Amino acid sequence: MHKPLALTLACALVLSACGWRDSRLNPTNWFGSSEPAEVEVAENVNPLLPQESNARGIFAKKPPKDKSVLISQIAGLQIERTASGAIIHATGIAERQGAFKVELRPVEDAEDGVLTYDFRVVYPEGPTLTGSEFSRTLHAARTLSNQDLEEIRIVRVNGETNARESRRR
Repeated sequence: MHKPLALTLACALVLSACGWRDSRLNPTNWFGSSEPAEVEVAENVNPLLPQESNARGIFAKKPPKDKSVLISQIAGLQIERTASGAIIHATGIAERQGAFKVELRPVEDAEDGVLTYDFRVVYPEGPTLTGSEFSRTLHAARTLSNQDLEEIRIVRVNGETNARESRRR
């Protein structure tokens, strides 16, 4: 058993000294060395963001429709200071029970110095009871940093029938 092992090691040593490195049988030589190639560069394209495409796959979902509406009435607005900014806390009263997906959505075309939000909710498709005012009361909150509040003098929350605002002191 020692003789075949010694013979195998001797053959491996002899063959490694041959020109195996430049042989076509060597799998590491199957492709040549790399060379520089030209690349087409598109202008004003961020490579980290996917490009918009009109092509949709056959299994792609349609974008969801926005079914949210403004809440019926804004009952209260509080702004609580924190160490890193503020918390806007709004209370609204819905038209009927069952409202969900409560959201304070920022309004894009607001005046300078006024931070405006729409208090939006989604109602169930089927009919629901009106119920008491307590059962229709909803709360929404949003946090703001000190940088967001630098130039803001008024915070306003819009509802369907009214709006509430709070001024900075």
